Amino acid sequence: MKRLLVIGVILATVILILPTMLVIFLTNNPETTQPTHQAVAEVSTESVPTNNISVAVFRSKQDTIEEIGLEEYVIGVVASEMGPNFEPEALKAQAIAARTYIVRHMLNPNGKDDRKLPDGATVNDTEMYQVYHSPEELKAKWSDYEANMNKIRQAVYATQGEVLTFEGEPIEALFFSTSNGYTENSEEYWTGEIPYLRSVESPWDKESPRYEGQTQITVQDMETKLGVTLPPGDEIGEIVSRTSGNRVAKVIINNKEISGRDVREALGLDSSDFQWHRNGNTITFVTRGWGHGVGMSQYGAEGMAKEGKTYKEIIDHYYNGVSLTTVEPFVGALMAHSGE
Repeated sequence: MKRLLVIGVILATVILILPTMLVIFLTNNPETTQPTHQAVAEVSTESVPTNNISVAVFRSKQDTIEEIGLEEYVIGVVASEMGPNFEPEALKAQAIAARTYIVRHMLNPNGKDDRKLPDGATVNDTEMYQVYHSPEELKAKWSDYEANMNKIRQAVYATQGEVLTFEGEPIEALFFSTSNGYTENSEEYWTGEIPYLRSVESPWDKESPRYEGQTQITVQDMETKLGVTLPPGDEIGEIVSRTSGNRVAKVIINNKEISGRDVREALGLDSSDFQWHRNGNTITFVTRGWGHGVGMSQYGAEGMAKEGKTYKEIIDHYYNGVSLTTVEPFVGALMAHSGE
């Protein structure tokens, strides 16, 4: 009788435990669960504090101001500034840089008048701030819109509300396309030393399609755009110094000193890392890299991601001594700026 009672208890226990064990097995078995990226794509944003924050974007072609939710704005920037062909971890790093950039600008909208924005606008949709395209514009641009947009949304939603800070304030999260192998110290391209924008190695950029380039310009155009007179013969001038990131710091053309940045911007060069040579009336600039070189290299981030680095490791490499935090401490001020 006791034996029958024990058997009954065991059977009852098995009946109660078996369904639970089956659920645990199905949940933890990778062959029976949905891929992580699908879960990310469907993540709810209802509890995210950025939901009530909007960005007033001046749409340059439409000549209108559009109020765009912060995370949707970041999606449009990542889609435009980096695009869906990049690795997920690189896209996440770009999402954080884009979000940090706009949060800092909303909290400190300095220089707004200098950039000739209409009243009521926070930024425009061009490279003057960050390039932004709407879903409708991206749909017209991409043949595989749904897959591309899904990939970018995953990256943005996986980093929702995350920003980079230094000493408690959002950083100037600068980024650019391709380095020459090094990023640039902030004061060697702009004025002012920023402690988190330091020159670092970026060897991954050699794989970028924009790593090397050539620009040809006539002698007359160069003289007009730089306000110089070139010497006779095949001479141009002298590259007299370079920066920590091996870009041109100064040149001297016929006794006139010009910064490498000014040469690059006046002549529309890909980079301020250049060599030059003259053949008659034509001057050829051979450049390395694409962009100003300060902050995060997008193709450097891509190379790191391909090596298995996470977006946090990418950020730590390109921004010195920053903290990854959330927008929560700034929500009140941001909502006030949004007109909420």
